Amino acid sequence: MSKYQEDRSFSDYIHKHLAVPLIYKSMQWTEVQLRKDYAKFIDMMDGIDYVFRNKDYIMSVQERFREVQYRDFSDFTIRYRRDTNKIEERHESEYYKMKAHYFTYGIIDSSKLEYKNAKGFIKYAIIDLKKVYEKLDSNAIFISDNGKNKCEIVDDNRIECPVLYNSDGSSSFFPIDISYLVQLWGSDMVIAQKGFL
Repeated sequence: MSKYQEDRSFSDYIHKHLAVPLIYKSMQWTEVQLRKDYAKFIDMMDGIDYVFRNKDYIMSVQERFREVQYRDFSDFTIRYRRDTNKIEERHESEYYKMKAHYFTYGIIDSSKLEYKNAKGFIKYAIIDLKKVYEKLDSNAIFISDNGKNKCEIVDDNRIECPVLYNSDGSSSFFPIDISYLVQLWGSDMVIAQKGFL
């Protein structure tokens, strides 16, 4: 099984067995069943993993789940670039295309190898991506290939996010500390959370 298939199996399992019953159900979000070809299209083109309904409101979600070893981190990550990809159109990753309304980020209580034994989330957050992208567009959150390992508040009211590189060289990403979003711009940046704040 390829690494992509392993990651997909992990994410799909956590979504179905943990995120839906433990996060979305409590928020009264019901998953909208999409045609497989359309679901694949919006994932590739718009960075949307799932669509939900809450009464008359429709919302799109990007999800990322991590294993227990990431429990001490207080940020969520957005994939940035894949410059080593042989297909040039794939160099720009989710940062450049993401149109999802929300980003669900969760850390489970087991290792990735034993994810089917997971009982829940150590921490999770649903971040309002539209508000995050407004801050990125206004440069209140900015990306800097500064060689640092984590983001920090600069000029008293901006978040500087370093570019980090995966050890296999496949891609880069940048972290955004969830507590900084709330500290600088209020609790409506994170619409639900457990363990991050």
